[in-house]
Amino acid sequence: MTKFFGNLHMVLVVGLLLAIAVMFGAHADMVTVSAVFRWLHLFFGIVWIGLLYYFNFVQIPTMPKIPAELKPAVGKHIAPSALFFFRWGAAFTVLTGLVVAHLSGYLHQALALQEPFRLIGIGMWLALIMAFNVWFVIWPAQKKALGIVAADDATKAAAATRAMIFSRTNTLLSLAMLYAMVNANHG
Repeated sequence: MTKFFGNLHMVLVVGLLLAIAVMFGAHADMVTVSAVFRWLHLFFGIVWIGLLYYFNFVQIPTMPKIPAELKPAVGKHIAPSALFFFRWGAAFTVLTGLVVAHLSGYLHQALALQEPFRLIGIGMWLALIMAFNVWFVIWPAQKKALGIVAADDATKAAAATRAMIFSRTNTLLSLAMLYAMVNANHG
């Protein structure tokens, strides 16, 4: 049992098989490409926003309390791994969300903020801004701050501050984005 649960890939494969069994076992007649993409959108969104909240609620506030000799473990091992899933969670959340909107026939109206798709459109634009921040501000800054790319100490400090500010910006935007996403179809 420990061997199984100690293997994340195996747990994910069995979890995926279980999800497929539930999809087809409970509502085989309702399983559509759109439904699968909605499920993927939710999964990737949880990965993305879950890690955003981990960084902002746990890692950033805790780092000043960690003894100096232990900080390299976070910076060299935990943060790069978490940032990998964070940025790809963002990319796949946006991609699957755009696919869902396209398959559902409201992509252009939502992006143009036309009624009755204005609320989902607001959520989509907030998510696009947040994903842009992840890939083009936070990740490049974190590469410097964590020493993944060469930078002097002053550049690393400035990059860490920049990453934190944009991560907090995404946390701020996420609250409205989540409201828009959850309530767009429930007016």
